[in-house]
Amino acid sequence: MMKSPNNFKGYYYSLFMISLMLCLGARSQLTTDFYSQTCPSLLSTVRKQVQSAIKTEMRMAASLLRLHFHDCFVNGCDASVLLDGDNSTEKFALANVNSARGFEVIDAIKSAVESSCSGVVSCADILAIAARDSVVLSGGPTWRVLLGRRDGLVSNGTLANAALPSPFEALDAIIQKFVDVGLNITDVVSLSGGHTIGLAKCATFDNRLFNFSGTGAPDSTMEANMLADLQSFCPVNGDSNRFTALDRNSTDLFDNHYFKNLLNGKGLLGSDQILYSSDLAVSTTKSLVESYSSNSKLFFNDFVNSMIKMGNISPLTGTNGEIRKNCRAVNS
Repeated sequence: MMKSPNNFKGYYYSLFMISLMLCLGARSQLTTDFYSQTCPSLLSTVRKQVQSAIKTEMRMAASLLRLHFHDCFVNGCDASVLLDGDNSTEKFALANVNSARGFEVIDAIKSAVESSCSGVVSCADILAIAARDSVVLSGGPTWRVLLGRRDGLVSNGTLANAALPSPFEALDAIIQKFVDVGLNITDVVSLSGGHTIGLAKCATFDNRLFNFSGTGAPDSTMEANMLADLQSFCPVNGDSNRFTALDRNSTDLFDNHYFKNLLNGKGLLGSDQILYSSDLAVSTTKSLVESYSSNSKLFFNDFVNSMIKMGNISPLTGTNGEIRKNCRAVNS
């Protein structure tokens, strides 16, 4: 017997509602009060450790924020970036080797958390909380971190090389990498604003200083005084491991100064400056850079929303993954 049109409508409506509930269910498995009963001291314990680490070295705030970012972009936010291993692991990916740092701080946080709540809190959640605290303690906005992630069992260096944005990439390639993990152009610009704190090696931007893209000349979008300073700081055949501030003249404060710099040709990395100066930026990212440069409240709001979205990339929940005893190794 044929189904009536109304029955078909009801059938498809039911399918739609089931799909919607499944999607919402996956998202709502992370909650801000996940550990309220099992580890009530968690947030204060993490904050104390992050505070201590930043007091020792201000740069650590940026390093912890970057660890969370580099974790989430590769197989989701599952603390896979923390796993030790051979050169096939994420720690040896191009974007991480001799670059990703803060692992000892995560170890110290994990140890402190384990002392009060053994075997309860994931390393993935510790990364998410530490990233938020790093932003707050640098003068940036706060937000309630969604929790309940579990730790992954695999670290994939090949995927990290493919998935993590590079400072040398064109804007369309960077945007695509964000889209691949469910993020959008607003997220590209707001999360790039994380470069308002931290340092970068000469090796990540010296391609812009002398012979940019085989032109025999510097990158024409870099401001002249900054160019002269950096040519002196990072000379040809010099030490490519020297560090300078990502956000010139506002090194350690989490603010919207990074975007003001882009308007003046003072973005350090190529991937920073192209958000404003590239041809593709005109139709994609430039207007957001301009908005954030004049409205720090808008930047802070968008940054918070993007951090929450990024923290929601493919988390392991329920019985998937595990709660690692040691953040550097899967449980035996």
